Amino acid sequence: MRSSLLTAAVVAGGLIGSAWMPVSGQTLIVGNDQKPSFSPDGKVVMQAPGHDTLSILDTSQPAAPRIVATIPLDNTIVGPPVNLAITPSRDLALVANTMKGEAKGEGFALTPDNRLFVVDLTASPPAVIDTLQLGKSPEGLAIARDGKLALVANRGDGTISALTIDGKTVKVADTVTVGTPADLVSAVAIAPDGKRALAVKSGTDKVAVLKIDAGKVTYGKDDLPANHYPYNVAITPNGEIALVANTGDTGSSDGSADTVTVVDLKDPIHVVDHVTVGDSPEGLAISPKGDVAVTVEARGSNKPKSTWFYHPSGAVTVLSISGNKVTRVGEAMVGVLPEGAAFSADGSHLYVGNFIDKDLSVLRVDGDKITDTGARFKLPGQPASLRAGPQ
Repeated sequence: MRSSLLTAAVVAGGLIGSAWMPVSGQTLIVGNDQKPSFSPDGKVVMQAPGHDTLSILDTSQPAAPRIVATIPLDNTIVGPPVNLAITPSRDLALVANTMKGEAKGEGFALTPDNRLFVVDLTASPPAVIDTLQLGKSPEGLAIARDGKLALVANRGDGTISALTIDGKTVKVADTVTVGTPADLVSAVAIAPDGKRALAVKSGTDKVAVLKIDAGKVTYGKDDLPANHYPYNVAITPNGEIALVANTGDTGSSDGSADTVTVVDLKDPIHVVDHVTVGDSPEGLAISPKGDVAVTVEARGSNKPKSTWFYHPSGAVTVLSISGNKVTRVGEAMVGVLPEGAAFSADGSHLYVGNFIDKDLSVLRVDGDKITDTGARFKLPGQPASLRAGPQ
């Protein structure tokens, strides 16, 4: 569904609402995209840009998150909901923007963007301290565990931007070609040892394998097979396996089951399984404990009620992880058009952003059992993406 929406806005600075406090290890960042609105018949109507925000939440009490700052910042629902991340030092947030809005006739049209914003989380209030120019339509991004390298998938031109991070200085170091624009390179994940990365190619149902040596990223044209329309990717904390969420139907709900591809990262790297999940798994998150993962599924919740696969809410499918064996063990209902998901630092809770409901579902995690607490945390906008830190 995110693939069929095009969004953008205008960056501004300043603090909205609550007072700022220093970033802790229990931090959640949420990108709120205010441009798309949904009519009763399910049509998307684009609003004027300039009202997007980034919210920073304190999750040190996992069952009761609270917003400590919200700043104006361009954001987008286009692409997988992992277009932002927090550095291991917790000093910076990186936020990529895929599309920008422009006036067209009596409404607004969308064109590819190429900006990545560097946000100083230690400033009072948090502030954009730099804007980088990347490839066309930057989407999913990842930061290495040592905090020195970030990779950003440029969906519009088939490349990966490699960024160096030195304190609060972020620079574009290289651009690595991993395909053509038609390949739709959408998301990337870096292994914990920092020696390998995976990038999904939605347009060709492939996963590119990248090598990293002393900060240099190379692509040897090694690809793994995924299922239909791989859109998101994550690697377990121990680096043993990767999960690839295959959304099917170009990233939109269609009423059909979809899959998660399981990749064994031990040499020789190879696919070991495809696990069936629900309809349109865009969000994907792995617990910091590494024993459980979730896919976040729209399941037609944004479609007209007359649609045969309409459902009043989205859902998360729960996956148990044991070595390289991944098993579907349950599901939990969340809100309307859920997008991103993130676990609390201790793995005891899961947060899911419900785009149309403008809130977070707060779920309890007990081993591989995930249940809805019934708590909904209201946000100042529509949560298009979210990430816990560090990531």
